[in-house]
Amino acid sequence: MLKNVKLVLAAALLLAILAGCATNPVTGRSQLMLVSGQEAVASSYQAYSAMTASLQQQSKINRDAAKVARIRAITGRLIPHALAWRSDAAGWKWEVNVIDGPEVNAFCMAGGKMAIYSGFFDQMSPSDDELAQVMAHEIAHALSDHTREKMSMAMASDLGVQLLATGAQASQGQTQMAHALALYVIQMPNSRTAESEADRIGIELAARAGYDPEAAISLWKKMSRLGGGPPQWLSTHPSNETRIAELSRLVPRVEPLYREARGKRQPVYSF
Repeated sequence: MLKNVKLVLAAALLLAILAGCATNPVTGRSQLMLVSGQEAVASSYQAYSAMTASLQQQSKINRDAAKVARIRAITGRLIPHALAWRSDAAGWKWEVNVIDGPEVNAFCMAGGKMAIYSGFFDQMSPSDDELAQVMAHEIAHALSDHTREKMSMAMASDLGVQLLATGAQASQGQTQMAHALALYVIQMPNSRTAESEADRIGIELAARAGYDPEAAISLWKKMSRLGGGPPQWLSTHPSNETRIAELSRLVPRVEPLYREARGKRQPVYSF
């Protein structure tokens, strides 16, 4: 009897997951979306606020005014062009800060909450064009609903455990769970598919803002020269060789956008 109940519950969970899959107009891919877009954004805002408040107490955020001004100037040029993929991004409460730490890492949560670690500046000595590639890549994750997708995958896994263990209804506690997951997904690895999508969208986004697409290649060549094991930002990404080859294929496609953008005054988002 218990076995039959578990089979029924497992089937119900599978149906819920299938019903939660939808084709994303940004990526063109079917993605698991058990968490609503509004819930993903609200949860990300809450998690980001808690994280930055904690870092502020530890004096680990925005300690270098020059780094902060530089990254905000670059992302300020990228953000207006994000609307080419999602018009609702105009209503996001965009924010970017610099976290003091040795990590070569950056992220953008659902709703445009961003951060980059000081280690990126210190270890990579990036040009503005290279920093633009980093931040455009991270913004592309938000545009593609990758945070929402990771939250949904983690929720499905947790719901599966709950269903099989207790027989609880899948709908119970989803909102509370989403809030708990928002901060966790910053550290969850993206799939290689998601990374490739962010590369493709990111290099075009940077080109539209007037940043040289060739910088994507020089950036990853620098990445490959980092000593020791791969940094956190690279942990689940495609190999450097694969990525450089794919970006090299994309450069000619976005080069006209870059040339056109260079002749125009770029709109700037004010933080």
